[in-house]
Amino acid sequence: MTDYVLWFDQVGMGDVERVGGKNASLGEMISHLASSGVTVPGGFATSADAYREFLSYQGLADRINAALSDLDVDDVRALAETGAAIRSWILEAPLPPPLEAAIRESYITLQAGNEQMAAAVRSSATAEDLPDASFAGQQETHLNIVGIGNVLHAVRDVFASLFNDRAISYRVHQGFDHSKIALSAGIQRMVRSETASSGVMFSIDTESGFDQVVFITSSYGLGETVVQGAVNPDEFYVHKLNLREGRPSILRRNLGAKAIKMVYNAFASVGQSVETLRVDRELRQQFSVTDAEVEELARMALTIEEHYGRPMDIEWAKDGDDGKLYVVQARPETVKSRTSKTVMERYLLKETGIVLAEGRSIGHRIGSGRVRILNDIDEMDQVQEGDVLVADMTDPDWEPIMKRSAAIVTNRGGRTCHAAIIARELGIPAVVGCEDATERLKDGQEVTVSCAEGDTGYVYDGALDFDIRTNSVDSMPELPFKIMMNVGNPDRAFDFQGLPNAGVGLARLEFIINRMIGVHPKALLNFDNLPEDLKPTVRRRFAGYPGPVDFYVEKLVEGISTLAAAFWPKRVITRLSDFKSNEYANLIGGRLYEPEEENPMLGFRGASRYISKNFRDCFELECRAMRKVRDEMGFTNVEIMVPFVRTPGEAEQVVGLLKDNGLERGKNGLKLIMMCELPANAILADEFLQYFDGFSIGSNDLTQLTLGLDRDSGIIAHLFDERNPAIKVLLENAIQACKRQGKYVGICGQGPSDHPDFARWLMEHGIDSVSLNPDSVMDTWFFLADKSQP
Repeated sequence: MTDYVLWFDQVGMGDVERVGGKNASLGEMISHLASSGVTVPGGFATSADAYREFLSYQGLADRINAALSDLDVDDVRALAETGAAIRSWILEAPLPPPLEAAIRESYITLQAGNEQMAAAVRSSATAEDLPDASFAGQQETHLNIVGIGNVLHAVRDVFASLFNDRAISYRVHQGFDHSKIALSAGIQRMVRSETASSGVMFSIDTESGFDQVVFITSSYGLGETVVQGAVNPDEFYVHKLNLREGRPSILRRNLGAKAIKMVYNAFASVGQSVETLRVDRELRQQFSVTDAEVEELARMALTIEEHYGRPMDIEWAKDGDDGKLYVVQARPETVKSRTSKTVMERYLLKETGIVLAEGRSIGHRIGSGRVRILNDIDEMDQVQEGDVLVADMTDPDWEPIMKRSAAIVTNRGGRTCHAAIIARELGIPAVVGCEDATERLKDGQEVTVSCAEGDTGYVYDGALDFDIRTNSVDSMPELPFKIMMNVGNPDRAFDFQGLPNAGVGLARLEFIINRMIGVHPKALLNFDNLPEDLKPTVRRRFAGYPGPVDFYVEKLVEGISTLAAAFWPKRVITRLSDFKSNEYANLIGGRLYEPEEENPMLGFRGASRYISKNFRDCFELECRAMRKVRDEMGFTNVEIMVPFVRTPGEAEQVVGLLKDNGLERGKNGLKLIMMCELPANAILADEFLQYFDGFSIGSNDLTQLTLGLDRDSGIIAHLFDERNPAIKVLLENAIQACKRQGKYVGICGQGPSDHPDFARWLMEHGIDSVSLNPDSVMDTWFFLADKSQP
């Protein structure tokens, strides 16, 4: 006898063949994870046997198999016509009476007397959401379905969606037999997120595969806007280790535009159960979930991941009525978890061009081709092999043409939308959430789409030259010293940590201040006294944070902690801000506070700036951030580096000032490193080392100041060479001083990245570490290990 309907709490992961992957997973979580804090709304599922009985009830299966037997799925018009015909047959066919009766009876039980109860009706394919198959978004989901008549219609529509164009095409390309896959419809109590928020989370970083974070997206209203890519959501990264140990664990927060939200429609029937509304400007300027809710969601993701033993892709929703957080779907992550961690593939732009559009990068690849702007799915046949597909947003229906594109660019969408998931699976670079790409790009225009530069993806004018490098990292040769990395951009930290390394030899606060903050610290400290015409610009920057000063400190914390978490427990030597006055002046509000100097390179910078009464309140904000990262978040692998220290007297003052701000050398394992970048530092190395735990040699400034060169001057650029004998004398002096005192000595300047022979000289002279730009790590490592090289 056929089991037409099974309640979620009757099934688990052993029942994928009976109720499909999604429904089996919901049952698994209800049965096993409820006591661990994972809350899943109840419901029931039609069985795969019920679906097969429906297809055989009036001979539908034979008609469908005949229609598909001769179909060429690469002929998009034939695919569209065949798919439409099959779906119409299913929608017109009656359900077998026993199946309809079973659905009616179960639905009444689920209602529990509430005739206005809203249900979600979702698809769950029997081969869906298995570790080696991703059917993301291929079948239909209906939200806010009220009444048994509407539920029965939605069930048939879900059955029909097994023959969407994208689903037919995907099965053929993945080698699945159409007739071997069945569909289960899940009927689940709705979570009222229309009056709250919802989103998607992954228990792994979707771009790098870094598995020590949970990535969460959130927006207002029903979650379909996030899944479809119709909205640019808020984004959060949560560190798993800190979460487990009860320390502050949110590493990053990105405020999304959240321009629209999906809410219930009064009709509550298939095709007209929801509608989208504009979100109030004030709400858009706030995060759609609290920090406490972000951490609660991340704990759920950890619990689910640990139960399944693999990275997971999870949809969640907050109920506006009871205020609780619910998991509404969970499936295996199928892209990054299958990527080899021993092979590094790197795409590197060899030239730059004019930026035409920018958004969120998906993947780390680069692609180029001619722009093809699509306004509607009916224009699919216009996309040729190698075109750059540009659209307001893509739908999973577009999968057949996405695979022939060199890159994808959209106005809307976040990193967890269907377009992003499919782009990752196809290995195609995509830039989503550009807002105005369809206006800024022209049909037929040659462009290059780069996702190789961090969280931000760029669309450049013209076909730019780029390199693809592949290296195996599973058996790196031994070296007599450590290779560290210079990492300024926290966006790339999760990616770069996968390279062979001994930590970060130089993390720059300037990058965080410039890119993540963008406002002069004085302008934030004195926000109330800013000119009225400047206040709106600054206010937009700190939207989502309690106030301007909190924004500055928290953004520093986010940048530093991201780097610290990515490389934990390896050392991350973080240099305090080393902007020159002209660079500080270029920040928003900077010209109100910065002096005009003839030669800023030799002016108000580094230690002199920190100890100045004029800048001390700004310096204290940096100290606050460092203290939170080390003492509250527990990232004691962060060491502090002080740049541009002119005299031992300045060294003493800065070390004292750090101590006054709770950053005492030696306390809680804190190490203070000094940038050795002035000739005076190398000549008086023993004196400077009294105040520090070691040197990090800045070969750029050291070369400039020793040879009397302006490194920014093209006229004398040919004389700039870190391998000059005078530089080597100073370097040897600094290295030997550190060796005598048993202190650390490394180098973080550009020289070793540009000149592997210089890196070899340093290695031979006993330096502890060389910190390289990430793009030169592999090549330099192999060069240094090659004994045959001179």
